[in-house]
Amino acid sequence: ENITCTKNYLSIYLDFWFPPTFLHVWRLDFPSCTSQGGQRFLVKMAAPLTLLLIVAVTIRAALFRSSLAELIAERVEVVSPITAWKRVVEGLALLDLGVSPYSGDVFHETPLIIYMFHFLVDYAEITFMLADVITAVALYMAVKEYNKQVFRKQKFALEADRYPMDSLELIRSPKEMYYVPLKVAMFYLLNPFTILSCVAKSTCGLNNAVLALFFLSTIKRNVLLSAIFLCLATYQSIYPITLCAPAMLYFMQRQYIPVNFRRVSFWWFIVQYLFMYLGSLFVLICLSFFLLGSWDYLPSVYGFILSVPDLTPNIGLFWYFFAEMFEHFRLFFLCVFQINVFFYTIPLSIKLKEHPVFLIFMQLAVISIFKSYPTVGDVALYLAFLPVWSHLHRFLRNIFLVSCVLLACSALFPVLWHLWIYAGSANSNFYYAITLLFNVAQILLVSDYFYAFLRREHHLTNGLYLKRKDGSEATLILK
Repeated sequence: ENITCTKNYLSIYLDFWFPPTFLHVWRLDFPSCTSQGGQRFLVKMAAPLTLLLIVAVTIRAALFRSSLAELIAERVEVVSPITAWKRVVEGLALLDLGVSPYSGDVFHETPLIIYMFHFLVDYAEITFMLADVITAVALYMAVKEYNKQVFRKQKFALEADRYPMDSLELIRSPKEMYYVPLKVAMFYLLNPFTILSCVAKSTCGLNNAVLALFFLSTIKRNVLLSAIFLCLATYQSIYPITLCAPAMLYFMQRQYIPVNFRRVSFWWFIVQYLFMYLGSLFVLICLSFFLLGSWDYLPSVYGFILSVPDLTPNIGLFWYFFAEMFEHFRLFFLCVFQINVFFYTIPLSIKLKEHPVFLIFMQLAVISIFKSYPTVGDVALYLAFLPVWSHLHRFLRNIFLVSCVLLACSALFPVLWHLWIYAGSANSNFYYAITLLFNVAQILLVSDYFYAFLRREHHLTNGLYLKRKDGSEATLILK
């Protein structure tokens, strides 16, 4: 009798939140694009995104024509010694003179970047705007597909009675999921960090586009394209190699391959993915050698990222420590700082092996915080994923405080820089203090979302209102 009541309740809940007409919106019944309903669907989904793209491109085009463009291109928060456009221009000048762009200490981007801009230098503004558009559209399509998968998984779990009765209020409704892809695109395109990065013509925007295409190909379950785009991202900045773990976990989950070290299928898939990934990387490295005729770019690009010789101030954690450090301690602390990006991959992969998409978000945030030459463009990429996790808001503990700190730090960066460099009434300690606070706020933000995600998953499995054995209310403590 109780079982019958429960099933009736679930049936009513499913009919209320997941009406049959909504299944067509999510294309679970795959409406034909040639049909009238399919065409209306495409127009309804494409119109807001198209309007958003037009607004975003207009803002960027207006700023490119303003006097602010040169000022933005000089900001240390927006560009780094690797991504600065003026260094790309100097590298192109050396290349035109028949001199290797890596012969000095000016250019530190990859050979493919400089050869690409050798042909596109007159269309640089369009190239960077197009990179932002590609990133936003790729994120939009990827999140849309991911939400379909979440919807199906949630619907099947409800039908199978896998959720306790008191956790049903945590179930995501179609209404709140419907506009998430558009919000993600909006969070990326209209984020001031993204706009500043584009107007400064920072090559970080190109790296973000490659990472977004990697995310899209992974969600679409295209193993080869995922490996190729991840290889391109690694080729540009090394650190995205940590995204191998979530990508492989996602594919294994979708192909029903158990994460078990004793299973042959587990190791066979890893070998396949790594073969495609390393094979693509080998082709890129050889192509770079073919274009340059030397291996000079290896120490100039990857050695520069890992050894951090340029201590120009930025929003990262490296520059101040190594400016103040004795030389004989440098190698030790260099290893300690660099290992942060890679160290968290293993524990996070173990904890989030059932949730690889959230793991990708976590890894992007870790890379943005702990890389040697970060810019606000790196921060903008993982912030664009926040609407995907909007259902976690009820479990977030410090979101208001962290948001205020991030906004305050963003406003104080140029103020303290002016006081230090131009007014002379401050010193490097002031600027690094605000940099440190900015990174602490990012760590608190990511930690808060991690806590909220784990807590929601626990409540979905064990119920929202926990009870002790004696019937009294229990408090959940995550350790």
